[in-house]
Amino acid sequence: MIPEYWKEFLAKNKIIGCDFEISEVDDLSELGADLRIMSIEQCISGATECYPGIAAAKESYMPVAMCLSGSGDYYYIRSTEGENGALYRIYHDAVNGEHIEQDGIEKVLKSYASLL
Repeated sequence: MIPEYWKEFLAKNKIIGCDFEISEVDDLSELGADLRIMSIEQCISGATECYPGIAAAKESYMPVAMCLSGSGDYYYIRSTEGENGALYRIYHDAVNGEHIEQDGIEKVLKSYASLL
């Protein structure tokens, strides 16, 4: 379920549980972000046990980080983009039935690798 390239990125950089701050200037959505990278088990749980993760996974988005600022929003990669794809924020209230509303998805970084 979680792409191998993401697992390799985590292992190579040893960032599971690490916190990252993205400034408003660097965040493509201009909101800024404060996030923590999740373990593979947490990623799978987020994609299979709760919304919006369940709906997001159906659209190829995989949760990879949780918000630390209290919004409840998670951060995702899109498995169809492959290695070094973008990092997205999907709002927790963006689910419409089994789908994610397009205005509920924002690109935060052009490449998740720029977290480093």
